[in-house]
Amino acid sequence: MKFLRQIKDPNKKNTASIPNRMNLILGIIFVLFAMLIGQLAYLQIVYGSRFEAEVQKSDQKVISTNVPRGVIYDSQGRILVGNKANNAITYTKGVSLVSDKIKNISDNLSQYIDLSSEKPTKRDLIDYYLGDDDNLQKENEELPRKYRYDAKGDALDSSVVYPHLVAQVEKKDLAFTKRQQTAAVIFKKISGAYQLSTIYLKNTNLTNEELAAVGEHLDSLPGVGIGTDWSRDYPNGDSMRSVIGSVSSEKTGVPEDNLDYYLAQGYSRNDRVGTSYLEKEYESILKGTKTLSEVEVSSDNQVEQNNVTYAGIKGSSLTVTIDSKYQKLVEQSLKKVYNQALSAGDTQYSDGAYAVAMDPNTGKVLAMAGLQHNPKTGETVDDALGIINRSFVMGSVVKGATVVGGLMSGTITPTNNSMPDTPIYLPGTPIKKSVYPVGTFGSLTAPSALEVSSNIYMMQLTLRWVKANYVPKQYISMTSSAFETLRKNFAQFGLGQRTGIDLPGEVSGIKGSSFDASGNILSGSVLDLSYGNYDAYTAIQLLQYVSTIANGGYRMKPYLVQSVGQTSSSGKTNYVYENTEATPQSKIAWTQAQLNVIKQGFYQVVHGSNGWGTAHTLATLKPEVAGKTGTAQSFYYDPENPGITDPPETSTSSFVGYAPASNPTIAIAVVFPNLSAGSEAHYNLSVAQEMFTNYFKLYK
Repeated sequence: MKFLRQIKDPNKKNTASIPNRMNLILGIIFVLFAMLIGQLAYLQIVYGSRFEAEVQKSDQKVISTNVPRGVIYDSQGRILVGNKANNAITYTKGVSLVSDKIKNISDNLSQYIDLSSEKPTKRDLIDYYLGDDDNLQKENEELPRKYRYDAKGDALDSSVVYPHLVAQVEKKDLAFTKRQQTAAVIFKKISGAYQLSTIYLKNTNLTNEELAAVGEHLDSLPGVGIGTDWSRDYPNGDSMRSVIGSVSSEKTGVPEDNLDYYLAQGYSRNDRVGTSYLEKEYESILKGTKTLSEVEVSSDNQVEQNNVTYAGIKGSSLTVTIDSKYQKLVEQSLKKVYNQALSAGDTQYSDGAYAVAMDPNTGKVLAMAGLQHNPKTGETVDDALGIINRSFVMGSVVKGATVVGGLMSGTITPTNNSMPDTPIYLPGTPIKKSVYPVGTFGSLTAPSALEVSSNIYMMQLTLRWVKANYVPKQYISMTSSAFETLRKNFAQFGLGQRTGIDLPGEVSGIKGSSFDASGNILSGSVLDLSYGNYDAYTAIQLLQYVSTIANGGYRMKPYLVQSVGQTSSSGKTNYVYENTEATPQSKIAWTQAQLNVIKQGFYQVVHGSNGWGTAHTLATLKPEVAGKTGTAQSFYYDPENPGITDPPETSTSSFVGYAPASNPTIAIAVVFPNLSAGSEAHYNLSVAQEMFTNYFKLYK
């Protein structure tokens, strides 16, 4: 018994200690809870109102909105592109706005504005219908369980369920009233907006009644406001539209292919930007500085106030070098003459027609007009940009550059430049000759060769220039650098080179192949190149080339924008702060005597007495004109049938010239590509005549 007591006594002692420990722990917990409750009561009594104010107070955020783009003027101060102000209904989207609230706003606003011109799609109507919480719950309950839960019984994500809800509603073919359709359009616009961005719900054809109705109910339309929007306005009509370019809409926003660039520049995705030509090239100048507004967002994420803190600065203005009056006259001449070609049946394979004018001394573009013709459909559209981005084999207009190469290489001299007018006979190929009969001339000087447009002279000159070995009907060989020699000479005039004009999309032309598959130089093609029947150039390159001759040797960079400025708030004054300077890109190192040979030849093209002269119809113009015609034989290329074995022959007709011949102030280039072969009408000269005549009528 004594042993048992010794074992039991320790157990009694441990058992007794457990309640004491529990009581201690519970006591500590009670004290802590009492302290916590006391602290909460203290905070509630002393700081309760402050905390309530913190919860209810608004959050402030800064947002930006676009300003009107800069105005574009012609050289005489006439507005080519302006901005038309429009009243607008705006919406500034709050933070984390749910669909049910968006639908309520849409339903309320649809009472006051009409958007029947904007037809909602079937999906737009379904999204609007499901934006109502009651409709969403109802459709969700009707949806089969397999579309709402996975195999484990867990609820699927709403993004997975929603397409099934859409498909279910689509089968019901619900009917929507006109007002509901308007609400659906509003719902789509608001849903697609970014948080704290301001969008236009209606910015065209907004009536005074709609404006007044919305203004009276702004308190019940959170986020909705009344503002002003702008749209591009063209007082001059469609003239120069293809040069001016386009601006994206708020819906299309910034181009997707350059999205990262625009976002890095501070643009929003729905900003309107220049998407082509002048509007795109001068986007950074035309866009202006955005308006900054301070937006107050309430505790329930609704926009309460929108206060402008910085009004922004509208875009800078541009003044172009083109006089809209002269531009219209050139466009009218080109269209009239091209219609004559259409009526005569000479445009079966035609690409269109192009005409461009420039001050040869400064590079100012005076007019540029183009027509693009689709031989398949017969459709003709304005295409002034074809002057810089379409290349054609131009023909004899480039012969002045060939003669320059002969002079500067020492092959001929200003006093000794006669060549035998003997055709070229290459083995295995047809005779290479001029348009006039063989034997018409025994020999020709350089000016006379330009006057009668002798292909033979240019080929004979080139044979000597590149030091070719040639035996008629038997043999011809040239160094592998022959093409390079001619092309380098042409390049000093800008032929085959981008001119650097201030428009995007300019091309450099097309170079023909220099060697055959075995690596042998194409000697016959070198000769073709010498008289302009091989490489392809743009019309702006022809203009730069003839301007270089007209001004005495300076290759001037063409430009369209004369100045940058800022239009006054009244819109009546344009304050210029930057002017474009004339930019010579290079100077030809010829002597005055060498230049005189070319100028004499260009003068004789118009005023010579030889019966084979090519532009004598311009001889009566005052002041006197000098220039060069061109005709290139080619074949029609059908992009739908590139492998056609027997393509029809075509003929490209061109002209370059300047006036007054003694002291030029205008140079022009005219191209009628791919007319029907055999056409003897001088459409190029008809357009040239009117371009010179109209210019000097306007600027006496």
